[in-house]
Amino acid sequence: MRCGFVSIIGRANVGKSTLLNSIIERHLAITSPVSGTTRTVIQGTYNDDNSQIIFLDTPGIHKAVNRLGRILNKQATSMFKDTDVILFVVDAYAGIGKGDNLIIEYLKSVDVPVILVLNKIDRLENEQIFESINTYKDLYPFAEIVPTSALGNDNITRLIEVIKKYLPEGVRYFSEDNITNSSKSFMISEYVREKLLRYLSKEIPHSIACVTSYFEEEENIIKMGVDIIVDRDPLKKIVIGKDGALLKQVGMEARQDIEELLGKKVFIELYVKTIENWREKQNVLKELGLVNNE
Repeated sequence: MRCGFVSIIGRANVGKSTLLNSIIERHLAITSPVSGTTRTVIQGTYNDDNSQIIFLDTPGIHKAVNRLGRILNKQATSMFKDTDVILFVVDAYAGIGKGDNLIIEYLKSVDVPVILVLNKIDRLENEQIFESINTYKDLYPFAEIVPTSALGNDNITRLIEVIKKYLPEGVRYFSEDNITNSSKSFMISEYVREKLLRYLSKEIPHSIACVTSYFEEEENIIKMGVDIIVDRDPLKKIVIGKDGALLKQVGMEARQDIEELLGKKVFIELYVKTIENWREKQNVLKELGLVNNE
């Protein structure tokens, strides 16, 4: 039995969360075209007859411009050590970026097998994939290089088999039905934020946070509320939309995911409130579950 912990790292928007969801075959981590979607470490556990792999999806490493950004980078880089394998995910289509080079410098100080995951190969021809492999293999002594398309579920089985080779022998850390350590409340608020990200543009998504304010389970229905926090009053009108249309749409789409998660009919209320400059406020970041102690 091969068992161990695998950190998924990479710069923002390379498909780390999509890769986790593809491996676990569950909607554990929210995804969007917006960079910096992941704001905390998401755990997903893969099980089969001869292995248990605990994947840790990390926030994208980026140039931090506020307290929140610094916290996210700290969370991500803390996953470089105390893990059995590192998956370094890159966007093969976009090519090497400054963030990739920064991460490679970090990796030079760790003594953990690093598997390079060349993601988004569905957008490349075979010759371009080989060129990408040749480019990256000279930058760092990767244990393996595995091309994948997380979105298309391409080569995921091969990636799992490669990971197993570098895991220690052991016993399962968790029961097979324990897929994630994320709470229901956290996942509910994340589903709401995911829908918002799909409708909002430019810098607005970075100014938004969501937190589940109440959760009441009755016999035939679960009632809940989610607070949508913005950092300035003008954004409230944008989030609510004309005659509340955007908020209604977000609530409807989020409810579908939440009902699938909970297996029960759901009533959800969304509230929008302003907390100015919340990304710089330690107490607010703690309340949102984004930090314990910086």
